[in-house]
Parts: sequence; structure tokens; C-alpha cells
Amino acid sequence: MVDIGIPVMGHLGLTPQSVHKLGGYSVQGRGDAGPQLLHDALALQEAGVYAIVLEMVPADLAIEVTQALRIPTIGIGAGNGTSGQVLVGYDMLGLNDGFSPKFLKRYANLADTVREATAAYIAEVGDRSFPGPEHSFKR
Repeated sequence: MVDIGIPVMGHLGLTPQSVHKLGGYSVQGRGDAGPQLLHDALALQEAGVYAIVLEMVPADLAIEVTQALRIPTIGIGAGNGTSGQVLVGYDMLGLNDGFSPKFLKRYANLADTVREATAAYIAEVGDRSFPGPEHSFKR
């Protein structure tokens, strides 16, 4: 893809699409797996990716990988030694109150707000108070 001009971002460590294959949300790159993750990062850089996401890897390994590369790393659950950080907006806003990995910091708890707003909408549609005249058009 890189060869035909499509920008590619690599992703190492936990890959959410493989979470069940990996046995759940577990830290990747511990012990003997650390050197392989570094090797994979260097291979991705050589292949032409413009950056690499490091997800759920030990903080010291994330620093080692970041220092070994010429391209930026973006951490999610990889400590603060990467080039940048990312959190899933849905998670950081507290919209999924059933998901709470160690690396997640919730900056809001909007799940209750969304449930309350949805219940109010359903009730108003049910009793036909919404839409009211102020939300309707005339000929």
C-alpha cells in the first residue's frame, strides 16, 4: 500500500480485533516477546509506515521502541514515553461504563446522561409530546 501512495500507520501490542485470540485484554511484549516487538517495529518502519500505535505494552519497552525509531509512536496503554497519546473517545467520555482497562482514564461519565436522555426521548415519543408544535412545520 505504501508503494502506491497510501499512508499506513502500524499497530503493535494488543490489537483489539485479535483480543479473543490473544486471550483477552492482556499486556503484550513482556519478557521474551519484547525483542520481537522491537524487531516488528523496525520492520514496519522499513516497510514505510508513517507512525506506529503501541497498545498495552510495558512502558519501558514503549520507550525503547520509540527511541529506536525515526517515526513517531502513539501510545494507548504504553506509558508516557511515546511520541503522542490516544484514547478512544467513547471510552474516555465514559459512554461504555462496562469497559475499564488499567490504562483508561475517564474524563467524564456520560453513560448515565445518555441513558437518561434516551429514556426521556422514548417517553415523549410514546406520549406524543415530542415532536411538539415547536418542532413541526406548517404548510
